[in-house]
Amino acid sequence: MSVVASRAPAETLDIDGRAVRISNPGKVYFPEAGITKLELVHYYLEVAEAALRAVYDRPIVLKRYVDGITGEGFFQKRAPSHRPEWVRTVELRFPSGRTAHELVVTEPAQLAWMTNLGNIDLNPHAVRTADLERPDELRIDLDPCPGVPWEDVRRVAAVTREVLEENGLVAWPKTTGSRGMHVYARIERRWGFTEVRRAALAVSREVERRAPGLATSKWWKEERVGVFLDYNQNAKDRTIAAAYSVRPNQRALVSAPLTWDEVPACDPADFTLRTMPAQLRERGDPAAGMDAHPGSLERLLQVAARHEATGLGDAPWPPHYARQRGEPSRVNPSRRRRGPSPTGRRPSTMPLIVIAGGKTEAEARAGLDRWRARHPRAAARLEPDDVLVDVMRGRHSVWTRIRVNLRHVPEAERPPQEPPDPDYDPSAEWNPPPSAR
Repeated sequence: MSVVASRAPAETLDIDGRAVRISNPGKVYFPEAGITKLELVHYYLEVAEAALRAVYDRPIVLKRYVDGITGEGFFQKRAPSHRPEWVRTVELRFPSGRTAHELVVTEPAQLAWMTNLGNIDLNPHAVRTADLERPDELRIDLDPCPGVPWEDVRRVAAVTREVLEENGLVAWPKTTGSRGMHVYARIERRWGFTEVRRAALAVSREVERRAPGLATSKWWKEERVGVFLDYNQNAKDRTIAAAYSVRPNQRALVSAPLTWDEVPACDPADFTLRTMPAQLRERGDPAAGMDAHPGSLERLLQVAARHEATGLGDAPWPPHYARQRGEPSRVNPSRRRRGPSPTGRRPSTMPLIVIAGGKTEAEARAGLDRWRARHPRAAARLEPDDVLVDVMRGRHSVWTRIRVNLRHVPEAERPPQEPPDPDYDPSAEWNPPPSAR
């Protein structure tokens, strides 16, 4: 790779004979670390062989941060209409019935071109273009509840490995680049998304059974304790950050593949945009052999059948999916009806109140801080997992809702529900009131 032309404010990189223009190369994407757009591009070029192995021939959803991580990120499923002829796409059909042409990355120049659009992490689907309806990856996403120590995440990862390997699959761990871990298994392309999700749910429930209080398969946040195994990441149209993805946080942490020998002592902070290239050169790619070990889901599906025979049916799907046969109620447990109500409203089984809805997490957390200042006695009684931070998906972007569970606050001391502060409404941006049209 060489720079063949330079003219402020853009640079053009020659990448294997492809000319890739990098606009505003000096724009700072990670303010605390001082990392620029061009440095992010160069990172992906340095780790391109390993990063491409993780996303090769897979449709990718863009999540663009055109103003860096302090700006608003937005999802873009459809590939930009203006793109070089060497940028590939494939047409996907979503659960809603809609279709879109998404990007497919197979070479370094495409990585650089995507990054120039403000895309920071790589979010591929679990399928390849040869068969868009049958995944070749089972993905177990370990998502710790607030206050759960990193040691517990590693312990749950070890139990997840046990369950997968006892059922004939090879488990491959990596950090998420945030607080959790991912455990992957390469699978034969014989099953559709519904069956793969069913197998993932079986894994989650089996890990929960073996590690009670440490792991949970409960979908609703108010019911979770410990580390949540997110089985719904295997539903169609779901994506998670791939290996070697830089994550949009201030430290520019990287989702780093690990060997199982490294898991007991690993620290997510050790893997950053600036440290990963050298580490990759020194230790190689721990996930390099994944494609050579596809396994069968038959034994996990037998585990699922045993669960179902004991009364464990399906679990909730994400809210934008059509209701599935045998799926339980999608109403939060705290709002489910427990017998007749004189008002006709669902009585609450948990004392949850909404504190804030922010366009960004920082805005929502600032609202939580203001609530804590107004109600210090109640705030002092909250446990870490009493604060529920929900990432909500709008039409094109995400926003943050914060709720508080007052279960540890004596009833007489519980603050009432107040108007959320802030009270962000994502629909207002694409559905303005008539007076503003």
